[in-house]
Amino acid sequence: MTHTQSPAERYSAARTRASQPKLLAFDRGLKFDLDPFQREACACLEAGNSVLVAAPTGAGKTIVAEFAIYLAMQQPRAKVFYTAPMKALSNQKFQEFVAEYGADQVGLLTGDSNVNPGARIVVMTTEVLRNMLYADSDLLTDLAFVVMDEVHYLADRFRGAVWEEVIIHLPQPVRMVSLSATVSNAEEFGDWLQAVRGETDVIVSEERPVPLEQHVLVKNNMLDLFDSTGLIGAHRVNPELVRMAHAGGRSAGGRGRGSGRQGGSSAGFRGHDKQRPQFDAGRMDRGDIVRMLDGKHLLPAIFFIFSRVGCDQAVRQVLRSGVRLTQDHEREEIRQIVDDRCRTLLDEDLGVLGYFEWLDGLERGVAAHHAGLLPAFKEVVEELFQKKLVKAVFATETLALGINMPARTVVLDKLEKFNGEARVPITPGEYTQLTGRAGRRGIDTLGHSVIQWAQGLDPQAVASLASRRTYPLNSSFKPTYNMAVNLIDQFGVTRTRGVLESSFAQFQADRAVVDLARTVRQQEESLAGFKASMTCNLGDFEAYSAIRRRLTEVEREGTKADNSLRGERDKRQREVTSLRKQMRAHGCHHCPDREAHSRWAERWFKLKRQTDALNQQISQRTGAIARVFDRVTDVLLGYGYLESNASGAIGLSESGRILRRIYAERDLLVAEALRRGLWNELDAASLAAMACALVFEPRREEGLIDARYLPKGPFRPALDETQELWSRIDDLERDHKLPGSNPLAVGLSLAMWKWARGASLADVLYEAEMAAGDFVRWTKQTIDLLDQLSIAGDGQVGPTARSAMDAIRRGIVAYSSVA
Repeated sequence: MTHTQSPAERYSAARTRASQPKLLAFDRGLKFDLDPFQREACACLEAGNSVLVAAPTGAGKTIVAEFAIYLAMQQPRAKVFYTAPMKALSNQKFQEFVAEYGADQVGLLTGDSNVNPGARIVVMTTEVLRNMLYADSDLLTDLAFVVMDEVHYLADRFRGAVWEEVIIHLPQPVRMVSLSATVSNAEEFGDWLQAVRGETDVIVSEERPVPLEQHVLVKNNMLDLFDSTGLIGAHRVNPELVRMAHAGGRSAGGRGRGSGRQGGSSAGFRGHDKQRPQFDAGRMDRGDIVRMLDGKHLLPAIFFIFSRVGCDQAVRQVLRSGVRLTQDHEREEIRQIVDDRCRTLLDEDLGVLGYFEWLDGLERGVAAHHAGLLPAFKEVVEELFQKKLVKAVFATETLALGINMPARTVVLDKLEKFNGEARVPITPGEYTQLTGRAGRRGIDTLGHSVIQWAQGLDPQAVASLASRRTYPLNSSFKPTYNMAVNLIDQFGVTRTRGVLESSFAQFQADRAVVDLARTVRQQEESLAGFKASMTCNLGDFEAYSAIRRRLTEVEREGTKADNSLRGERDKRQREVTSLRKQMRAHGCHHCPDREAHSRWAERWFKLKRQTDALNQQISQRTGAIARVFDRVTDVLLGYGYLESNASGAIGLSESGRILRRIYAERDLLVAEALRRGLWNELDAASLAAMACALVFEPRREEGLIDARYLPKGPFRPALDETQELWSRIDDLERDHKLPGSNPLAVGLSLAMWKWARGASLADVLYEAEMAAGDFVRWTKQTIDLLDQLSIAGDGQVGPTARSAMDAIRRGIVAYSSVA
């Protein structure tokens, strides 16, 4: 039955259309209806505001960014920068925008690729935009919108500060479209954006575009995690799962009758009880799981396995089981795509890259996806999965971050992962991010997540993990040397301190201070009441109570230190005698209400200690970012990168202007090595090896290497001098209460040196003991630093850096799907 609009409803709709003509025109060009949150966010943009959109993975946040582009394209010269946290996501968005707007309108800047930078729509990594802001680039002219995709990366402890730098320093007229996963403190983040960017609307949607059904795979049975017969949304655990856990001799979650406080971890694993048999349902072979999902029409599926080796082993296991998920015409299409995308790879490299085994898996519809894979291979897997040609992908969790690869089903191999130091449970936020890939909008009516049963799995804790949506966004902002010299050059020291005080980190610290201060005020009221209750008309009871407390402490020390030296015992006894004499001489000692006063005094002292601790926290949080900046400034003054002029104002020295152009993690070390000429004698291969040692971050033991396995020639003495310089800088940083840094890691330097000298890929990967994808990633980071050296380096270092870049940008490193 059609609904007939009332005159008031028709009038309201007409007013809305009149106030949002651009959104109406945009909407008419779409093949689908906008969701309420999308429509609300777009309306805010048309009204002239910035927006923060927090919504689940796959909910369609990007349509808001596309409307911002649509608005910009209605103007004659307005430009849009689309920033993404990863180069892979940048490449993907570039391809999508080229298909939509044409190659002449779209550019790409990722450090690796420089395509049409003067275009009206430019996709870039966030670091590139930060560097453009500090350099006051001409490309910023006519910039109307900046889209910050995956803005929750701001919490990343390694790279998150870059997001805040961009948000703070963007020219004020530029409007921001911030797209985030669902975070629990979106309003707080929005309040900060409002404070630093002006009018910003916060639109939060927690509704998944495709509902999620959650299952647990026990042997060959796929059981619902939640009771489907109960109330929807009640999240009552399936009784059959609970009974299975009971079969092991103890209730799920350790909360059966008489179980007391036996608990499980937040990821759903109980502690093992050695006295009782554990229920172990066994695990299906992965090939059988793929066949089962195929039989239930639950493919394509992503299997999340928190280990690269595990992903590769899973693919081999599935292929050994004889799984084939493709038909003849699909295999033909797969071969054509692979041939086209990989035609630039050298024939002699194919064997060492595992190309033929990889192709066999693709033709059978199965692949791995992780950081160790060659970027070309990862891009092919992504394309084939999106085309529904690859049906089962075994991936590490990095696939859950941003890349557009939704599946019908997500399978979680385990609910814990290795974080570099220990095996830890995955968080509710990580669980939400991973299962967010399940359910393809416009294709699936339901998404499915499947958790594989393992010994010790606790259904109640798994249900809790699956039900919670707690994912707070916390700042990781901290001033760096490069940031300091760039800001001081632009604003001077005083204004820079003000700029840093406007960071989200300080905003959050100040908000915490408000809560702490409220507690302090309440406790100070209680302290006043306690003090009134212990007031004695015979003297100062606070002073009397302090004597009593000290006497108790000294006597307690005496009982603990029976074996102390005679001199110490005598000294302690003299203090006890003196304190007792003072106590008896004090007027309050003779008060008839002395013990009642004492009880109030004890409460007063205890609360006073807590209040003093809170005040200490407040003083530490207030101005915390500016204090770190002051320490950074002191180090820079000590090294001469900053200097005072005749009037006492601090500005950049000539050396400071070199540091301005060094954005590397070890910015001060690099600038100081250049200034001291430590690398002047290095040839191109040796400089590539040195740059590699500066950027390489080894996984556990990768960075430890015998000196015999270092490049020969000028590299070794230059390395010794650089290590000595690092040590001095590290000592100075720690003296200034700054965190310092790790020593240089030379585990990849010999391989990089050989690669620069023309060694084959097979020899270099054997030398590095490293996967091809890792080698490409570290080589590209080495190229990024060499590029900075080519600009900032004086004398011979600049030309040598350019030669080094040319020497290592070859073969699989030079491959690019976009340039």
